Amino acid sequence: MKCPEDMWANEKHNGCWMRNLEFLSFRETLGGSLATISVLGSLLSLSILLIFIKNAETPVVKANNRNLSYLLLLSLFFCYLCALMFIGRPITITCILRQFIFGISFVMSISCVLGKTMMVVIAFNLTQPRSNRRMWLNSGVTNTLVLVCTAIQVIICAGWLAHSPPFKYTDNKSKMDTIIIECNKGSPIGYSCTMGYMGFLATLCFAIAYLSRKLPGSFNEAKLITFSMLIFGTVWISFIPAYLSTTGKYMVAVEIFAMLSSSSGLVACIFIPKINIIILRPEMNKKDRKMFIK
Repeated sequence: MKCPEDMWANEKHNGCWMRNLEFLSFRETLGGSLATISVLGSLLSLSILLIFIKNAETPVVKANNRNLSYLLLLSLFFCYLCALMFIGRPITITCILRQFIFGISFVMSISCVLGKTMMVVIAFNLTQPRSNRRMWLNSGVTNTLVLVCTAIQVIICAGWLAHSPPFKYTDNKSKMDTIIIECNKGSPIGYSCTMGYMGFLATLCFAIAYLSRKLPGSFNEAKLITFSMLIFGTVWISFIPAYLSTTGKYMVAVEIFAMLSSSSGLVACIFIPKINIIILRPEMNKKDRKMFIK
C-alpha cells in the first residue's frame, strides 16, 4: 500500500506509521548544550561591557577607542544570542531572521575589530616625526568605517531576502523513517555573498594586524587582534568542509559551533587580557600610557 509523505509503510506493507521528525531541539543534549553556551557567552559579553563602562576613565578602557570596544561587545552579545534562533523547530520567519541577524552582527563585530586595528596603525604613525595624520585620530573616522562596512552587509542581506529568502524546508527523501525539518538558504548566491564579505573583512583585518604586530608595547593590541582573527579564520575555514559533509540537525549544530567558537575567540583574545588587568592587576591600570583614543 502507498502511504502519505509524512508516514511510512510497516514491515508487512499493510499499514502506515508516522515518521519521526528531526530538527535540533532545545530538549536534546546537543541542542541544550549549545543553547547553554550561547546564553553564557552573551552574559559574559554583557558583563565585560558593564565592567568597561564602570571603569571607563581608566587607561586600559580608554586606550584604542573605548566606544568602539563598547560596540564590539554589544555586537558579540548579539552574535552569541543569535545562535539560539538556530535551535528549535524551524519556521520561515526564524529562518529569515536568523540569517539576517547572523550576517549583520558578525560583520559589525569584524568591522569594529578592523577599526581598532586601523586606529593602532594610525596612532603609531602619529608618534613618528613630521606626521600629519592627526586628523585621522578621531573616533568619528572609525565609527564611519564600522557604519559603512555594516551597511554594505545590510544591502547584501536585503538583496538576498528580496530575491530568494530562506524558508522552512521539509526533507522526506534523505531518511526513510524520518522527516528532516530544516531551513533552506534560499539563494545560494545570497548566502555565499554574505559569508564571502564576512571572510573578506576578516582577511583584511588579519592582514593589517599581522603587519602591525611588531609595533612597540604601547600599541601591542595588534598582536591580540592578529591572534583573534587567526582563530576566527581557522574556525570558519574548518566550518566549510564540516558543514558540507553533514545533514539535518548536525549540519545546524556545526554552524552554531562555528558561531560560538569564533565569538569566543574574539572575547578571549581581545577582552580577557584587559579584564585581567582591570580586576586582578589594577596597579597596571594606573600607569601612564603613551596614547589614548577616546
